[in-house]
Amino acid sequence: MNRPSLRATALLTLLFPLVAFARQPLDVSIFDRTAGHELAVYWHAGERYVVGEPGHEYEVRICNPSPGRVLTVTSVDGVNVINGRTAAAHQTGYVLDPYGTVEIDGWRKSMDEVAAFYFTSLPDSYAARTGRPDNVGVIGVAVFRERVPYAMLRQQESAAAADAPAPAAESRNSSARADGMLGKLGTGHGERHDSGATYTQFERATDEPEAVIRIYYDSRRNLVAQGVIPSRRYALNAPDPFPGGFVPDP
Repeated sequence: MNRPSLRATALLTLLFPLVAFARQPLDVSIFDRTAGHELAVYWHAGERYVVGEPGHEYEVRICNPSPGRVLTVTSVDGVNVINGRTAAAHQTGYVLDPYGTVEIDGWRKSMDEVAAFYFTSLPDSYAARTGRPDNVGVIGVAVFRERVPYAMLRQQESAAAADAPAPAAESRNSSARADGMLGKLGTGHGERHDSGATYTQFERATDEPEAVIRIYYDSRRNLVAQGVIPSRRYALNAPDPFPGGFVPDP
C-alpha cells in the first residue's frame, strides 16, 4: 500500500461552520471552555503568554482571514495534536477553508472523537506521561499556504476583493484567575467527547512553513515570577520618583 507523499498527503479538516473574520494575519487564540472566555494574552520579550487555570478544559481557535486555504500543523507541549507524535512541521494538520475557523479542543482519537485538552500539573500532562516532558508549556501552529495554479490564484484574489466579509467585532479578553500553583503547567489527556473530522487533499506551496505561531502558557504565579505579568503588589506600592518637599535631615 503506497503512502501519500508529504506534499499531497491526506489531511484532516474539522466539520465546523465557516466564520467570517477581518483581513488580518492568521489569528490564534486560546479559549477556556470551562470558564467560557478567551484567555488574555501577555506579551513578553516578543512572545505571547496566557494564564492557564488547573483543571480547566481549553481549545485552540485558529482563524483564516485569507481567500485561500491554509494548512495548520498544530502542536501542544511539543506533541502533534492529531497523531500524537513528537511534533514536526512536515506532519499532518488541520485545513482551513478561505475565511474559515477551526476549534481544536483535544487530542484526536478518531474521526469522531477527541480527548479534551485541560490544564494540569506537569507530571499529569500527556507529554510527560508519554516520556516527553521537555517542551511542556507551549502551543504551536505551523502555517502553510496551498499550492494553486496562478490563474486560479488571481481568480481567488478578485473574488476576495469583491466578496470579502466585513470585520467581526472584537471579543473582550478576560483575565484568568490566579491559581496559586507552584509547579509548571502542562496539558492533560481528558475525557472524550464528540468532534467530527473528515479527510481532504492539500498540496503545500512551500516545503517550510510560512509562519510559526507560538503561545506559551503557565500558572499566573509562575508567569509573575518570570516577569511576564507585573506583580500587582509591586504595582500598588511602586515608589514615587517625585514625592515633593525639601531635603530633610537624616
